[in-house]
Amino acid sequence: MKKGLFSLLTVIISGALLLSACSQQSSTPAAEGNAASTTTTTTDQATTETSSGLTELLKATDISKLPELAQKRTDTVIVGLTDPSGAFTPYFQQSGYDGNVSSLLYSSLVTVDNSGVPIPDLAESFDISDDQLTYTFHLRKDSKFSDGSPLTADDVAFTWTILHDKAYDGGYDLLSAHIKGGEAYKEGKAKTIEGIKVIDPQTISVTLDKVNATALLTLGSEVLSKAYYGKDYKFGQLDYIKNLHATPVGNGPYKLEKFIPGQEVRFVANENYYKGKVKIEHFIYKTTEGDTFQFVETGEQDFGGFQATTDNIDRLKKIGFLNLQPYTASNYGYLQFNMEHETLKDKAVRQALTYGLDRKTIYVDSNQGAAAIANIPTPQSSWSYTEDGINPYNYDPEKAKQLLDEAGWKEGSDGIREKDGKKLKIHFIGSKKKGTDVFIAVAKENYAAIGVQLEAEQFADFNSQIAKFESGDFDLVSFSTPILTDPSDGVISFVNGEVKGYNNPKIKELYDKGLATNDIEARKAVYKELYQVINEDAPYIFTSYGKSVYAYNGRIEGFNLNPFRGLSTSIPEWTLK
Repeated sequence: MKKGLFSLLTVIISGALLLSACSQQSSTPAAEGNAASTTTTTTDQATTETSSGLTELLKATDISKLPELAQKRTDTVIVGLTDPSGAFTPYFQQSGYDGNVSSLLYSSLVTVDNSGVPIPDLAESFDISDDQLTYTFHLRKDSKFSDGSPLTADDVAFTWTILHDKAYDGGYDLLSAHIKGGEAYKEGKAKTIEGIKVIDPQTISVTLDKVNATALLTLGSEVLSKAYYGKDYKFGQLDYIKNLHATPVGNGPYKLEKFIPGQEVRFVANENYYKGKVKIEHFIYKTTEGDTFQFVETGEQDFGGFQATTDNIDRLKKIGFLNLQPYTASNYGYLQFNMEHETLKDKAVRQALTYGLDRKTIYVDSNQGAAAIANIPTPQSSWSYTEDGINPYNYDPEKAKQLLDEAGWKEGSDGIREKDGKKLKIHFIGSKKKGTDVFIAVAKENYAAIGVQLEAEQFADFNSQIAKFESGDFDLVSFSTPILTDPSDGVISFVNGEVKGYNNPKIKELYDKGLATNDIEARKAVYKELYQVINEDAPYIFTSYGKSVYAYNGRIEGFNLNPFRGLSTSIPEWTLK
């Protein structure tokens, strides 16, 4: 499972946070039905529409209703988070939820503004050569790690180097940036990476073998301390880093105070943060399962994410002390086929299962219109989005039956289709939540009507679902992506082997072509073709684009939703009235 670039705060529709690193490297699975990171959409947050008619920030109407429990917290904010695994080191995370934690512990060399334009973070500035092959980063002289040690170019070089180590098996694909000499280092043919040059303690340059449209953000991610994470480093040996996950040394706005699995993650302000110590001393992620509405209404938590249904928004408005911010996440939901299984290697079967599923009822109608059907691996807000030449796979049981007939699956005496003595059964795995319940109920009926038996398995926690997914013991799994910044983010899973059993050389060719130019119009043409190929191959049943609303305590000021980074860039600016 790939983790990717940015550690982005993400809010799932149930209200707990889900995080994932998101960037061109990753399509890290998130629990199905989740809105993507606390990142919003690439449209202006003040004009984002929901099914309820809420189109802009609605401020709390009666802050006096704030429960006493919340009033007593004068230096602490509490937010819900799905239980992370504890791997809080960037690049080595086990799930997007770990990234939710590390996004407060680490900063990046480069971030993006609300328009998606790269801007400096730990780097004070950066330069790109005329041939677009050499990137030079000028670090801030006041940058330090949380232990007080200085952050220098050597730390950046170390971070880039271990991501090329042959033992690195995490999800961050720095190799895709094609740093000169990177492959030679990975293969053990060189002691250092030729393209990385430490010019002085505050300056480092890196030279690529070829142009890469996403190189700046790929290179500009989190920085690890060489003194801390590199003291035991030997080429080909990275297991030692696992022992450091629980005691991270970062450079972000907060330090890890305590992690109690299944209960909470506690943070305390980092006095060495380069922007200065944040104004809210303590931040807590509550990982306890429960009713998010209840947690927010009683003041146990200060923030929640919900589907933007009329019922939800009406209920949130009545609470009185909550600010409501609508958004449409820059991600997509999907059902992934396991094409290592013989039955699903047949494109006709995958297409039949797509035609045979009433996605509108499952994802739109059941959510009071707080979603739109997806058919390609990019959000509607992306500059690459297109419907030209895209099959919408409208619900069509007769078409599904026709495809299965042609594929040799004939109806048996019990109504379930058979081929070569094998029944057409689909083993689905998903999270234990209302949206999954709706899917199972409708899908079982839909599929039974075309002669397919759906067997469903649900998991109460996301880590268990991921473990089952990694084992390969499934036919169909439900996920959503993290926030997608670049079009390449949404298609990397079809290239890097994450989609089990899927290997179309044309996809890899188009993926590389889409990164080989910085010309937006040329890239649009490439992604249009790429989406058409994926749409035809049907390695996923694309499900929906979710519409959500953030509800947060009206005493919080400085709340800002970056369309590409979400709350991770906003939390350090928060204050409490």
